[in-house]
Amino acid sequence: MPDSQLFTLLPAELIAAVNQIEQANNWQDKYRQIMLLGKQLPKLPDHLKQEDAQVKGCESQAWLYHHQQNGQHFYLADSDARIVKGLIAILLVANQGKTTEQITQFDVHHCFDTLGLSGQLSPSRTNGLAALASAIKHYARGNIT
Repeated sequence: MPDSQLFTLLPAELIAAVNQIEQANNWQDKYRQIMLLGKQLPKLPDHLKQEDAQVKGCESQAWLYHHQQNGQHFYLADSDARIVKGLIAILLVANQGKTTEQITQFDVHHCFDTLGLSGQLSPSRTNGLAALASAIKHYARGNIT
């Protein structure tokens, strides 16, 4: 388990980068923004890329850690695929530092509709994204297993 000090609010630059995806005019620009977002997401050290932290249902390898403090939920996540890292960053921006109620009400499909990404991702990416969003909610509800 990572040190609790690693679980922090996300940098303003990361949040701003997610907002730029919505402003992009076409899929190529949105894709480029997602890839850049993936580069901005901090990399998990190799020793934290444990099998028990892997999100099941993702085609790529993805790891997710959770920490709750003062009623707020914080996550660390990474993937071996840059596009997935960018998608993870979008999910983290939407959920990092939020309450259980806020995370439970988060609708990944609405989020991606708003960003103009719905219908642009392959079915396997969409399924992986849903698995990640589900894992985030699962942890927020206190279901650690």
